[in-house]
Amino acid sequence: MLVLIACESSGTIREAFRKRGHEAWSNDILPADDGSPHHIQGDCMEAIKSRSWDLIIMHPPCTALAVSGNAWYGKGMPKNDQRLEAIEWTTSLWNLATSVCDQVAMENPVGVLPFKPTQYVQPWQFGHPESKKTGLWLHGLPKLKETDNVKAVFDELPRREQQRLHYLPPSADRWKIRSKTFQGLADAIADQWS
Repeated sequence: MLVLIACESSGTIREAFRKRGHEAWSNDILPADDGSPHHIQGDCMEAIKSRSWDLIIMHPPCTALAVSGNAWYGKGMPKNDQRLEAIEWTTSLWNLATSVCDQVAMENPVGVLPFKPTQYVQPWQFGHPESKKTGLWLHGLPKLKETDNVKAVFDELPRREQQRLHYLPPSADRWKIRSKTFQGLADAIADQWS
């Protein structure tokens, strides 16, 4: 199976597919964090058009799209024009991918896209006792099934540990840490969508 993971520099999902014997490629404007030769550095729309992919999974930038940014990007706010551009770009990305590939997934947090996700998942459904509600838009793919529900463990943790990513201190790479896919979710994706 030829798989493209667009807007991914961590390689987490790419490597989950490669470990299962698939030809998987990550793509981002940034270089691969792990220095992998299986990374296409450049524009994701060009990467989508570059081959006849069997599966495309996309992680478009969420800063302007997430409801958590309403104070800056909401209607009447200083960065609202950036939100409108992000909605237009992400919608174009989705439309391109679904027009050239029969199996497409896109992930983003709870946000403002004009089309609703197929499902929401949480890390605690895949073995990580943390919260990060993530929407999945699916085209030609089944909904993900949880693999290791640790909600009982999650419920016993202090809020600060449940929301570890939310409470990360400011840093130059905070956005990158927050955007990395949890390994349990990456493994479920590779197992269930291949």
